[in-house]
Amino acid sequence: MAIGQVKDAESSDETNGLEDLEQPFIQQDNIVSHKDDKNAQGGSIGMVLFSTCVAVCASFEFGSCVGYSAPTQSAITEDLNLSVAEYSMFGSILTIGAMFGAITSGKIADFTGRKWAMRMSGVFCIAGWLAVYFSKGAISLDMGRLFTGYGIGVFSYVVPIYIAEIAPKNLRGGLTTLNQLMIVTGSSVAFLVGSVITWRALALTGLVPCIFLLVGLCFVPESPRWLAKVGREKEFQDALRKLRGKDSDITFEAAEIKDYIETLKTLPKAKMLDLFQRRHIRSMIIGVGIMMCQQFTGINGIGFYASEIFAEAGASLAKIGTIAYACIQVPITIVGAMMIDKSGRKPLVMISATGTFLGCFVTGTSFFLEGHNLLLDWAPTLAFVGVLFFIASFSIGMGAVPWLIMSEIFPIDVKGVAGSLVVLVNWLGAWLISYTFNFLFTWSSSGTFFLYSAFSVMAILFVAKSLSVTHSEFLGFSRGSKWS
Repeated sequence: MAIGQVKDAESSDETNGLEDLEQPFIQQDNIVSHKDDKNAQGGSIGMVLFSTCVAVCASFEFGSCVGYSAPTQSAITEDLNLSVAEYSMFGSILTIGAMFGAITSGKIADFTGRKWAMRMSGVFCIAGWLAVYFSKGAISLDMGRLFTGYGIGVFSYVVPIYIAEIAPKNLRGGLTTLNQLMIVTGSSVAFLVGSVITWRALALTGLVPCIFLLVGLCFVPESPRWLAKVGREKEFQDALRKLRGKDSDITFEAAEIKDYIETLKTLPKAKMLDLFQRRHIRSMIIGVGIMMCQQFTGINGIGFYASEIFAEAGASLAKIGTIAYACIQVPITIVGAMMIDKSGRKPLVMISATGTFLGCFVTGTSFFLEGHNLLLDWAPTLAFVGVLFFIASFSIGMGAVPWLIMSEIFPIDVKGVAGSLVVLVNWLGAWLISYTFNFLFTWSSSGTFFLYSAFSVMAILFVAKSLSVTHSEFLGFSRGSKWS
């Protein structure tokens, strides 16, 4: 899901400027210093792996929240007698909560610490799921969805940041990708489980990753970088030693972390108006534009209401289509992660956007044929193939690459404030698409997909025109250089 990609970690004004945290995304050869390699080999990664597993329970929860609405639409609508507008509000209000969560997450995580931010978000998600489970009408249903949205909005920032801050350099890239993989996995599991159990029971399954997270956080250390940042020296040393192992020499890494934090304190605090200086305009156009391209391909409309699309295409496709949709996301996301550095950003996004165009166009064509009583035997199959081709194409590039591009194009001095603005644009787009989908689909099922296919064409043209910079230039921008 796009909003799970959601490396909303860019919303912090200070932490997101850490050049060190960008290394897994922008380095080509995974080059680390000799001393870093020595430290990594001499220590233990057991606690790092355990802490990462605990943190990605929140990522799985993120995916569960995103995937909940797709397999439950018809059942909730019938049981609670909801109108199209009421269910559209229920489906889309998740993104409104997530928007507020993402905007406030940086301040919360910087003030309370990474672990307490995850705890707070877990409590919000639990409260939200219980409200959904006990709902008797639209208001309590929406409040529950809003609470879970706020929780995952905070998760979208704090989880990738926590993983990046606890992992050694040589493992940071691989461990950070687990965040996106678990979001997609959580969404797929919600699709699969929701096709065989009731919507109330599915809401209770959303409590499981929260419980694992809250229990697991009792046994993992706080982020050493955050502890150093707030001046808790003894706890900083203890946390770093716990993560690297008792026999590991942490002297060099501890000094490096403290030196970099001191350097960050000397940087000027960027303001929103600074983004409109001439040297930042092109990066802002790319950052905002690529996020609009991501959302307006229709991912959150198609993803949130996939079962209804399959049911409209053919009653027999509703369950099998939802299951196939769930199964295809995870392996394709893994393929995309493996290709991202080998193929380059621009080619992967171009291929992905071309695929979303074809998927939407084929799906729109199937509904057009059905509406005109043409090729009725083939129309359901075309819809089935089109939707699956769309999600496969989106997962391989358009889901993750825009977030990666955003992390690379902004100079360190404006990275936090620029990230906040771009994240806001992304969530606003997610809400607009998820809220309007049912209205558009009721108006014209074929027209909806033709509209999304047109946006995919616009995305192709935008990427072809705007992403003309090289990977080397991206490296320069993320380290603070100006656009040439």
